[in-house]
Amino acid sequence: QVQLAESGGGLLQAGGSLRLSCAASGRTFRNSAMAWFRQAPGKERAIVAAISWNGGSAFYADFVKGRFTISRDNAKNTVYLQMNSLKPEDTAVYYCTARRIAGTYALTAGEYYYWGQGTQVTVSS
Repeated sequence: QVQLAESGGGLLQAGGSLRLSCAASGRTFRNSAMAWFRQAPGKERAIVAAISWNGGSAFYADFVKGRFTISRDNAKNTVYLQMNSLKPEDTAVYYCTARRIAGTYALTAGEYYYWGQGTQVTVSS
């Protein structure tokens, strides 16, 4: 089985920072684009950031531009999301996901196949 495991979530004050990590096991994803989505209670899952297979290009949702940075270390089969200047509206479960095909990232959840279990990020005001 393929497994993605997120870590690094937590509870913190507005303005703080967290770094989320997503480690893949069972197989490698060095040639697959990966992304972070988030979902708040009662809300639809929304893309946060995505990164191409080699880290050469990335996408950021407007609501995180300038605050979040996605990166990957293919040697470690791990993708990261550095989150700075966190706001209460960033509160959500954050999910790591990977495509099944090599290459570029996608912008919708339906274009990804492998998903982690999610990690909770809670930002207080």
